[in-house]
Amino acid sequence: MTFTVLVAPSGFKESLSANEVADCIGEGVLRAFPQAKILKAPMVDGGEGFTEALVAATGGTMHRLTVTGPVGDPVQSFFGFLGGAPVPTAVIEMAAAAGLRLVPRDRRNPCLTSSYGVGELIKAALDAGAQRILHGCGDSGINDGGAGMAQALGVRFLDDAGRPLAAGGAELARLATIDMSDRDPRLETVRIDAAVNWHNMLLGPRGVARVFGPQKGATPEQVELLAQAMDNYAAHIVAKTGFDVGAAEGAGASGGLGAAVLGLLSGKLHPRYEIVMNYLELDSLIGRANLVITAEGSLDGQTPFGKVPAEVGQRAKAAGLPVIALAGTIGKGVTLNFEHGIDAFASILKRPCSLDEAIGAASKLLVRAAEDASRMILVGMRLNQASVVPRNQNLAPRAKGSPRAAA
Repeated sequence: MTFTVLVAPSGFKESLSANEVADCIGEGVLRAFPQAKILKAPMVDGGEGFTEALVAATGGTMHRLTVTGPVGDPVQSFFGFLGGAPVPTAVIEMAAAAGLRLVPRDRRNPCLTSSYGVGELIKAALDAGAQRILHGCGDSGINDGGAGMAQALGVRFLDDAGRPLAAGGAELARLATIDMSDRDPRLETVRIDAAVNWHNMLLGPRGVARVFGPQKGATPEQVELLAQAMDNYAAHIVAKTGFDVGAAEGAGASGGLGAAVLGLLSGKLHPRYEIVMNYLELDSLIGRANLVITAEGSLDGQTPFGKVPAEVGQRAKAAGLPVIALAGTIGKGVTLNFEHGIDAFASILKRPCSLDEAIGAASKLLVRAAEDASRMILVGMRLNQASVVPRNQNLAPRAKGSPRAAA
């Protein structure tokens, strides 16, 4: 019987793309189990790889350009067009213009970083004739609520003296007026569908500043400043447009970018897999597999809330398949994943090391971890197939009166 393994991982942030992760896992499996058939379904969730995955799946085209990066420097970026779409449909990912990997480690201050380049991507897609835009939200390096993106499209944010605000989320604490009179008129007719993590809220104890601000370099004091800024921002958006972005599911996605898509660009937010799964073949591949291996850079108690391993796990479990997850790090609350389709998990790290070391050796570590996991699976398969006979069966209790065996 052919044993088929479906490899359906996310990328490892700032290290390996989803395609590279899939290749490493596939190599590791084949080292242990050369006869296995490997199916690969690199997964995207709106973050890095979203554009290329959807364009590749539809035979579309990629377009390169330079935009303003999150710290104000020019960065090389891109957008795409789907192939065969009924209307010209562009695909963008905010990570290509304002992703965390574009923020140098010594400049990671989400009070200052901006999503302006994301608005430039949207403008370029409109200039190229887009009538619909699929907007991937994930892997952000900003916490400006999408204000920078809106600024690039003509929305003005003013203080109480009528002066334009500078870049960065902290500036929104001084916001007094939103002026939409010069907003790009094409936003009235284009359809923007944003793929977001539906669990990410803009405000409150689980709001974007408090949950994700520290990951982007914010100090505790900056987290509170950003939280207050988002409160003020949301209040002005609802007053100006009627959209209550503070209560909207997904509005906190990508540093609050979802709030601007919904409240300022007239777009719609969607749970990201509702969009992604229209173009990827995961479900059909699950039907051909015996085992699923997924992976992500970090596996913890947040994984069930919209991350790739949980989505893959739940879909595989519905088909009755066992699922293993590999991760760069294992964090607090990780056992919650057992309730969301993951049967077993393991870290690819075998000894303590620095983040830079782990990133540099990620491919080798991942291949080895996949090989190790596969060898353990083979042991289980052999145990299941073996006819196990008690080794000490001659020591079983004797019937009363039976002769003792000779020594």
